[in-house]
Amino acid sequence: MPFPATHPALARALEAQGYREPTPVQAAVLEAPADRDLLVSAQTGSGKTVAFGLAAATALLGEAAGFDAAGAPLGLVIAPTRELALQVARELGWLYAPAGVRIATCVGGMDPRAEQRALAAGAHVVVGTPGRLRDHLERGNLDTSALRVAVLDEADEMLDMGFREDLEAILDSAPAERRTFLFSATIAREIAALARRYQRDAHRIDTVRRDEPHGDIAYRAVRVAPTDVENAVVNILRFYESPGALIFCATRERVRHLYGSLRERGFAVVQLSGELSQKERSDALQALRDGHARACIATDVAARGLDLPELGLVIHADLPAGPPALLHRSGRTGRAGRKGVSVIIAPHPKRRQAERLLQVAGVEAEWSGPPLPEEIRARDEARLFDDPALAEPPTPQDLELARRLLERRDAEAVAAALVRLHRSRLPEPEDILPDRGPDRGDKPRPLRPERQAQIDSADGSWFRLPIGRSKNADPKWLVPLICRLGHVTKKDIGLIRIFDHETKFQIASDVEGRFQDSVRAAADAGELRINPSSPPGAAPERSHAERGRPGRPPHRPRAPDVKGPPPRRKPRKT
Repeated sequence: MPFPATHPALARALEAQGYREPTPVQAAVLEAPADRDLLVSAQTGSGKTVAFGLAAATALLGEAAGFDAAGAPLGLVIAPTRELALQVARELGWLYAPAGVRIATCVGGMDPRAEQRALAAGAHVVVGTPGRLRDHLERGNLDTSALRVAVLDEADEMLDMGFREDLEAILDSAPAERRTFLFSATIAREIAALARRYQRDAHRIDTVRRDEPHGDIAYRAVRVAPTDVENAVVNILRFYESPGALIFCATRERVRHLYGSLRERGFAVVQLSGELSQKERSDALQALRDGHARACIATDVAARGLDLPELGLVIHADLPAGPPALLHRSGRTGRAGRKGVSVIIAPHPKRRQAERLLQVAGVEAEWSGPPLPEEIRARDEARLFDDPALAEPPTPQDLELARRLLERRDAEAVAAALVRLHRSRLPEPEDILPDRGPDRGDKPRPLRPERQAQIDSADGSWFRLPIGRSKNADPKWLVPLICRLGHVTKKDIGLIRIFDHETKFQIASDVEGRFQDSVRAAADAGELRINPSSPPGAAPERSHAERGRPGRPPHRPRAPDVKGPPPRRKPRKT
């Protein structure tokens, strides 16, 4: 539907930005009573900034065509982070530009003296973070006596971050007759208490879809070995090739490590964490907006409130702390009607934790293994054929140069050079262990016929170790362990298959006897026990009770002690 009646200046700004119809939350606030406070719950990416900008127009402008000279602020917007505050200031800047708005920002990490001068020069709207706004208020730099509208954006985040006292101090200083807009993803008990204290007869708006947390986001859950998490991030980035991607890590150290690793592989990435200066953070975000970087690696705190253009992919390199964190992270994509993908990387030991997380969050995710190199190369081929450069009409200069090139080089050689150029711009995908499927326990996934034939025809005997993926089993350290315990070399070890709780491997027939003697002696000395096994894919083996304890020699009666008489037995008590 078209936008309902709005202030003429704002209508011109919306038309210039290409807005044709409102989002649900924008339509709801425009239809709300013009003199009421608003208590709004809306999912992230729903157009909240434009929504409260439109709702505030009546109080800020009334019937006037534009703003008068700037003095004490008429509107105040409080946001949890400096990135979100600066983003809100940009949005309100273009929305109110035709009305001649003057906006001042007050955020942590910026020069407070410059902010003080901006406030002293006058502003129609002030946007800031709670701590910095309270500081200016207590120093007498911020005058709230003329406020007509106060907006709390992402109020739930601000309360979670411990800003309750700051918010109360700011709101207590504002005129009682102001309008107060409170926007939050959820209306929890603390939010409701804040609304009762600082709002009057608030109009309630709820546009959150409870049964579909993020309708425009496709969720994927990827099973990987713990040692393959980093390789999985690489292959997911390569598989989707999104213009913008956001990768979440649990700690600053993890951000630094993954940033260095992806840079080394040739990815255009930036990092965001709390230890960076404001200039470094601003430069990183600007690189993303300009397209100079394609991915951002961040912690949860650093990524709060980010609205990045063309962000089509979110990767959870570390599992979120809980369902709210999962939804908040994922909500960075799928914004304003665009489609997005959220990929949860679940190492095998944390698979059940990931399943519970998705279940509690009410999210349906498609489970699979990580993208394999052959799948990525197939997508690269399809993207090459669909490259806009091939469909773009050539200019006369392009045609002339192409003819001269074909006079000197064969057409097939020119096409091959184009393919090489295309591939040279893409980081190589990583080799990853194939997905073992949804089966649990030690039940092996059915093998391809050719792989099973390879196992059946292989020369040698099978053994097993009581170590599997649940204990981070990996051939890189299993092979040296087998060689040490069995007194064999790497060439004596054949096929290896790793399951959840055990690993099966093959030993060449000509060293089998020596291998069994060595591992038996090692087990008797307290080392890890290695037992004979059936080949992978064979019928289930009998239980311990049915077959006796494998790997031990048959029981023999103990020989008498020839060095002295047998020990005396203590008499049994009666």
